[in-house]
Amino acid sequence: MQQSDFSELRQAVCQIVAAVPRGRATSYGAVARALGRPGWARLVGRILGSCGEARIPAHRVVDSQGRLSGSHAFGSPSRMRELLESEGVQVAGDRIVGWRKVFWDPCKEIEMP
Repeated sequence: MQQSDFSELRQAVCQIVAAVPRGRATSYGAVARALGRPGWARLVGRILGSCGEARIPAHRVVDSQGRLSGSHAFGSPSRMRELLESEGVQVAGDRIVGWRKVFWDPCKEIEMP
């Protein structure tokens, strides 16, 4: 993948993640599917992991089972959980409670070009 392609992909990932509403969460795979690249969930995770404390709500993106698999990227093991809980999302252990109700599907919620 060329640098310009990667920059466009990163921008598209950020756009989708920025659209996830407070109190909801999506998965790496759902973001990848919204991009038309269903096999790129890990790449979506890597992109979000490199964003640091950017202005996108990366804490709202978890694995397909609702587990906080990206929590290591938040500087503190509990930071991702704290951010989700501050938005009203219940977390037990490392998993979102009521994942199916909390799940936000970008393929159904936003129109992609």
